[in-house]
Amino acid sequence: MLRIECPCCGPRDHDEFRYGGDASVTRPAHDDPDPEAWYRYVYVRTNPAGLHREFWQHVIGCRQWLVVERDTRNHAIASVDLARKLSARKSPARKPPA
Repeated sequence: MLRIECPCCGPRDHDEFRYGGDASVTRPAHDDPDPEAWYRYVYVRTNPAGLHREFWQHVIGCRQWLVVERDTRNHAIASVDLARKLSARKSPARKPPA
């Protein structure tokens, strides 16, 4: 079973969380009229083998959104941080494949 270390609540089973998507892609601007940019954001994803950043929400706990860095080969979790810190740091996102 996957255990996620919530920064607010401590270690919890993954059943308490909801997967929220890839945290490494950049969303287009709200008013971006380019359908290709929105298509790539919604549908085009890489399938990484190794460390991958994902959004998870602790729905049966503090309800905070988290950024979980998880190894897709063995599900080992390398780090967990509050998602609200992500926007403050403006961490670089991976560009979608061409």
